[in-house]
Amino acid sequence: MTLHFRAIFVFLVVIALPFGVARAQTATADAVAPDTMAARVLACASCHGAQGEGTNDAYFPRLAGKPAGYLYNQLVAFRDGRRKYPPMNYLLEFLPDAYLKEIAEYFASLRPPFPAPAIPSVSKEILARGESLVKNGDPRHGIPACAGCHNPGFTGMEPAIPGLLGLRAAYISAQLGGWRYGTRTAAAPDCMQIVAGLLTEDDVKAVAAYLSSLPAPADPSFAPRGSLPMPLSCGSEPH
Repeated sequence: MTLHFRAIFVFLVVIALPFGVARAQTATADAVAPDTMAARVLACASCHGAQGEGTNDAYFPRLAGKPAGYLYNQLVAFRDGRRKYPPMNYLLEFLPDAYLKEIAEYFASLRPPFPAPAIPSVSKEILARGESLVKNGDPRHGIPACAGCHNPGFTGMEPAIPGLLGLRAAYISAQLGGWRYGTRTAAAPDCMQIVAGLLTEDDVKAVAAYLSSLPAPADPSFAPRGSLPMPLSCGSEPH
């Protein structure tokens, strides 16, 4: 290439650069994700599913369709270290209350399909014990029925009592264990810690097996606030 043509080539490259940069910047601008809550919570999707429906990992629960007050309480608990799981503690560490409420309201509004119910791996006797505890409690040992707070359809009650459907037995068992041993706590009076403390290990296994075997509800709506005569006072449930 002669000096003359080389100079022309370099000149054309230099002239073309701004146009190439401009096109790249335009493409980048076009690729920016929309500023929506759905886009902001994509970091949650790998563990909790694209619509908060849960994943195949038993220990990452369904978030979708739970009352916003419950979800907000859990986000605050992770942020403030009352619930300990390092990835959640780290993600939420500097987020303000108002933003956590927005996240909670977003997931509460979602209604993806429920997973298929689990096929019980326990005996019929254990499953029957779980059903009895969940529906009727055990008055002889002071254990209230799960249905008394979480409603007979087990879809929760506004504003802060969660639904219990669409969860795997391992997750339910782990959370009850956390309350029994004090590694998961809520605002005083901590009603779940009180109830879980009355359960035996066999009771926990039975309750987890039964709840995880329940099919999707015909109506996933929460019970209206104050519609259930709760059997004990709960600090996380505003009065």
